[in-house]
Amino acid sequence: MLLLSNFFMAVAIVLDYALNIYMWIVIASAVLSWVNPDPYNPIVRFLRKATEPVFYQIRKYLPVTFGGMDLSPIVVFLVIIFLQNFVVKSLIGLSRSM
Repeated sequence: MLLLSNFFMAVAIVLDYALNIYMWIVIASAVLSWVNPDPYNPIVRFLRKATEPVFYQIRKYLPVTFGGMDLSPIVVFLVIIFLQNFVVKSLIGLSRSM
């Protein structure tokens, strides 16, 4: 049981770090959308490749443009916060109860 408990705790911690990193990637992508960056810059290309598939899926199912402003990063934030508060904390609680 100790091994399984440690496994769940490790999965929760890694998932929490991954979600935090992705949240910062979304923030950087949203800030870059306010300016006109060089599309050939490797950092800009990485940010677009990392976020556009998620933004596209949200835009496809939800009309999240409001007055010419794209609100899909906000939806991604809400999903990340939900995952951190529900999934990560549930895994930590499961790990501690074992």
